[in-house]
Amino acid sequence: MDVEDLLKLVLVLVVIWIVLEILSEVVGLALGLLGSLGGLLGVAVVVLIVLWLTDRI
Repeated sequence: MDVEDLLKLVLVLVVIWIVLEILSEVVGLALGLLGSLGGLLGVAVVVLIVLWLTDRI
């Protein structure tokens, strides 16, 4: 195996590693936002159900 081929292989592996790190951060951020919105979503559902049951909707 040539040195250039080995360097290309290492470069590809590093690029894949960086892409996976970026995707991990994006997914973590999205899940963090959805996690914080989960409580608000629950409150909104409860309010809608109460409004529905009291015929306010």
